[in-house]
Amino acid sequence: MSINWKVLYQSIININLKIRIIILIILLISLSISGFAFWSLTIIQKDSLITNNRFCKDLGTLFAYNILSFIDNNNEQQLASFLEEIYISTSSIRYILFFKLDGSLFFSLPVYKNNVQDLLQLHQNLFQLETENFLFNTPLLNRNIFFNDSITNILLPLHKNGNHIGSLDLGISSNPSSVLTSLFISNISILIFVSIWLLVIIFAMLHFFIISKPIHELIYGIQSISSGNFKILLNGRFYNGWNDLILSFNEMVEKLQYYEKKNINILMLEKSKLELIASVVADGIILVDLDLRLLFVNHVAKKSFNWLSSDLIGQNLTNHLPLHIVDSLLPILNNLVKLTYLDSLNYVSKEISLDINYGLKKNYRFLLSILIDSNSKLLTGIAIIIQDISREVKLNKAKTQFISNVSHELRTPLCNIGSFLETLLDYNESLSDKQKKHFLKIANNETQRLSKLVNDILDLSRLESNFKYDLSKINLVQLLNYILNTSQIIASKHKIQLILEVEPNIGYVYGHESSFVQVISNLLSNAIKFTNDNGQIIIRVYSVSSIPLKKFLLRHTQLVTLIRIEIIDEGVGIDNIEQKVIFDRFVRIEDNIHTLRGTGLGLFIVKNILNKYETNIFLNSDLFVGTSLWFDLLQI
Repeated sequence: MSINWKVLYQSIININLKIRIIILIILLISLSISGFAFWSLTIIQKDSLITNNRFCKDLGTLFAYNILSFIDNNNEQQLASFLEEIYISTSSIRYILFFKLDGSLFFSLPVYKNNVQDLLQLHQNLFQLETENFLFNTPLLNRNIFFNDSITNILLPLHKNGNHIGSLDLGISSNPSSVLTSLFISNISILIFVSIWLLVIIFAMLHFFIISKPIHELIYGIQSISSGNFKILLNGRFYNGWNDLILSFNEMVEKLQYYEKKNINILMLEKSKLELIASVVADGIILVDLDLRLLFVNHVAKKSFNWLSSDLIGQNLTNHLPLHIVDSLLPILNNLVKLTYLDSLNYVSKEISLDINYGLKKNYRFLLSILIDSNSKLLTGIAIIIQDISREVKLNKAKTQFISNVSHELRTPLCNIGSFLETLLDYNESLSDKQKKHFLKIANNETQRLSKLVNDILDLSRLESNFKYDLSKINLVQLLNYILNTSQIIASKHKIQLILEVEPNIGYVYGHESSFVQVISNLLSNAIKFTNDNGQIIIRVYSVSSIPLKKFLLRHTQLVTLIRIEIIDEGVGIDNIEQKVIFDRFVRIEDNIHTLRGTGLGLFIVKNILNKYETNIFLNSDLFVGTSLWFDLLQI
């Protein structure tokens, strides 16, 4: 098992007060035990020293008694032989010094030739106490380190018949057991102290590797999981049951990783579904939190506000809206974020209509709804639905204009008819037949005008239904000549020239006769209405291309030629903005040339008839230059 010194150091640094108190208690206990052991062994040592000193005193006294017997005989040679024999036979005696009364050295064993001064100094040291204690005729003991050994120095006063005759110095080796006892006392004290701390350190290390380290690993793993990191796995081998716990923890982490990945995949799938649904919805969708920070914006909303930046999430909504929209929405948004759950139960979505002008004025409806968490019952955000109601506004405006125009178109002929009929009734006898015929002719024309208006409205209803024309071959040139002849009267009044240009070899086309006449008549009527006096209108017919058509033949492919019918005028033209809506219902372009009025249904009816033919009408116009309208039919 490798030691992670960094973790160990960190563990030491993080020692809390409780562990510090435990360490202090262990230190006091170890010092107490060591001190008690030292005190006990010191008492034993003192007893041993006392016993040793008594032994030395007794030995010295016995030795001095034997020496005095030789001194009585005044036999110095026998005294020296006796001392030498005792010195040789007794290994514990390290030296013998015999001093006379005057302090001079009389005899010494072993014989020191070079260390006489040292011996005299030794005797002098002992003699310092001699004057005080010799009065009591008692031996003096002193422990000293001499010749690198522990020696007990004994100074024996020699008295005979009450007279002091000299002194005898003996050096006796201390009892080896006492020396060993001293060493034993010091060593055993140190051993006890070290053993206690060694046990504490071993216990701490075992605690760290067996208990603390796995606990720290588990705590680190649990903290990582609580912070959302499910990728943490504990490594290392532990014993005493911890290994199974670590393996179980890693197993749990792997399951959490699997569940997290699964949940993320589910959330990503749901998010993709939501974004897909939001992307195909025709309305703009914006989600904001309670701080009005953007949470979600779909493509329609970005396009509506011309938000080119894709990094909008997290930014404040008010920083990206036009000022007049912020002024209108901000009070509503501020009130919504203050709503409680009880307030939300009675909440009705707020609706506001505003204009946005990014080059082209558009009208939008803003629907504001609150988002409530179903679990916590708390307000989590606000949803803003943006609906483009520009077409609806235009249709409403056109409808109002249409009603006004129809009312005017109905009122004028009705007033004329009523006026002429009333004149005929009131002045029947005074009017000539020619005047009566003229009044009746005017009433008839106004009646036809009313009939045409009603027919336009009926055509509109029929074209918006699932009604389909029965298409067949029609003589294109013949029908065009007929329409030009009927329109020539109106054109002649304004000195407008009608010109028909037909490419050779053009005969029949695929269509419906009455509806085709209605299309050309409407287009020609509009051209006459908006063309200046002395102008000209050209109706041009020519082939444009051949296309493969499998519609009529099941086995073979037939090439069918497209015939283009184009009406070109020299009128006032149509600007680019109005060109986009010219084919919508109820749309009218007011002219400053003629006083002719219309319902705004003519071009809408033309477009719908041609759609029934499965073809389209196209427009090219320049202001103050003229307009060109064309469509294609299949030649048969």
